[in-house]
Amino acid sequence: MAITDVPILSMLRAKLNWNQERQKVLAENVANSDTPNFRERDLVPPKFPEPGVITAQAVAPVRLATTEGAHIGGMSMSGGAFRSESKGNYEVRPTGNSVNLEDEMMKVAANQMDYQAATALYSRSLNLLKTAIGRN
Repeated sequence: MAITDVPILSMLRAKLNWNQERQKVLAENVANSDTPNFRERDLVPPKFPEPGVITAQAVAPVRLATTEGAHIGGMSMSGGAFRSESKGNYEVRPTGNSVNLEDEMMKVAANQMDYQAATALYSRSLNLLKTAIGRN
């Protein structure tokens, strides 16, 4: 088996390539933030096959301990005050440009963190393989 056939390494390599391509697209969005009629673009995240069915085990809920009656009760995670919402990008300037620089910079930062995490996993996986074959 070649080292390129190791599933974790091929998936990480695909993720790294996707992050590089996404960085190019996001940089193009930022560079064209003042170009009339320019529409922002983004890449669809890669989909990896499921490794198999994992049986879920029940997790006992964690409760805060109340040691005095004056303590404020905690909230459960399911009924929290904060909810995630996804809103579509519908804001378009009078020039027809739809790029929001704040959103693009947030995407760039998230993409950079994803790339760094994948790079760290890739190098650690290679080091693990080197250790397994006796080379350090």
